[in-house]
Amino acid sequence: MNAESLPSIDRVRSEITRNRLRAAFAVLILLSAAVVASAAASGGLSTASKADVPDAPPTENHTVVTESGRAGTITAYAPDGEVIYYNNTRTKYFDVDPVEGQPLTVEYAATDTIHTEKPYCGSPPCTRNVIERANLTTGEVEVLYKRYDPNELAAEWHDADRINETHFVVADMVHDQVFIVDTETEVVDWLWDAQSDFPLEGGHEWPRDWAHINDVEYIENGQMEGRIMVSLRNQDQVVFLDQQEGLLEDWTLGSENEYDTLNEQHNPDYIPESQGGPAILVADSENAQIKEFQREDGEWNQTWVWEDDRIQWPRDADRLPNGNTLIADTHGNRVMEVNESGAIVWQVGSSLPYEAERLETGDESTNGSSAASLGLESRTAAETGGDGGGGSDGLFGFEPLEFLGDLVETILPHRIYNGLLFVSPVWMGSSEFAAVGIALLAGLVWAGSEIRWQLHDAGVRLRLPVYRQGD
Repeated sequence: MNAESLPSIDRVRSEITRNRLRAAFAVLILLSAAVVASAAASGGLSTASKADVPDAPPTENHTVVTESGRAGTITAYAPDGEVIYYNNTRTKYFDVDPVEGQPLTVEYAATDTIHTEKPYCGSPPCTRNVIERANLTTGEVEVLYKRYDPNELAAEWHDADRINETHFVVADMVHDQVFIVDTETEVVDWLWDAQSDFPLEGGHEWPRDWAHINDVEYIENGQMEGRIMVSLRNQDQVVFLDQQEGLLEDWTLGSENEYDTLNEQHNPDYIPESQGGPAILVADSENAQIKEFQREDGEWNQTWVWEDDRIQWPRDADRLPNGNTLIADTHGNRVMEVNESGAIVWQVGSSLPYEAERLETGDESTNGSSAASLGLESRTAAETGGDGGGGSDGLFGFEPLEFLGDLVETILPHRIYNGLLFVSPVWMGSSEFAAVGIALLAGLVWAGSEIRWQLHDAGVRLRLPVYRQGD
């Protein structure tokens, strides 16, 4: 072999190595694309009509589930699991309650984003908030009260709780207020403004979604009868209001940024003394747990917690009369019922469930007992041992991708990860985010390698000696 052939041999070997790397990069990108395409083709759990909604497992009562976010729906399941009602007319559906004395009739808060309607929406887009009543048997829907607000972002009513035949108390996220309205006259009879008791320096940056009041509950019995419980999500607190005295500071649960107690919670339920309280059952959303706090010696003490290895941003929990707990796990894409030992005994898929209501059992946790009185034992993700069914495994059960998906959830702060889930397509989960990340990383490394190789080849050409015949 003469000296003239040496550079050519090195170039061949180098090109073989490069082609192998190119093939590896291409396989990584194609596999990642296949994972995302498979998830996209499945479409997640989002549905367009009643016929598209799969039945639920059987249970003893009717169950109503609302969804908000990328798809707004309200769905009702019969005890045998059959879908008996479905509506996706509104942009988002939130808190839903049964109507006393009217079986299979519910009332709920819902929101529409309006882009064209005038004169109500003079400068679109804006928001239309409604309190509606739906007969799940006939399908008849009646608007009980509505209001147009000039904002689109955080301009929703997540909850409206009936007080009597004519009055509702409303969680007004738009103006950081709680108000009582006569739906017949549309006159606001009472109003509490969170700004009067909380500093503007707290919560979210003022004035954009400052307090995010996402729940109200009118307490009908016990020592807090006639008071109103309110969830201020961005202040990490559940507070109690008296219509004459205002904020009852001694009864406040949580404190801003004390995340060990609450971290941007949703849908607290008050359990009165007659049911083993006072206690509060709450979806501790950013901590990805369901918690209960018992009132003892003038303080709130945590007495129960539930989680599994799949739960992600829960937004509702109701204690049922049988001692079980009904949970809406928003980014776990499911509604489930856990029994007194913490095992999942009923579960149905849902794209972004906001709230679940078990009819014939009373409003929310009205007829449920406290964890302390039931002797419920707390369960953590390690103790549940994955009985939640686990998350998506990606294409063909690709376990390394599931591991990377779990890593994504671990690395990213809950608030950022939940935000990504909320704005991304329904079918995107941790495994799909991991696949996108792998594809982007492989593409960047591939592009960087090609540039490096080109620079290297140019440098080699400049440095190579010129061999002449006879040298």
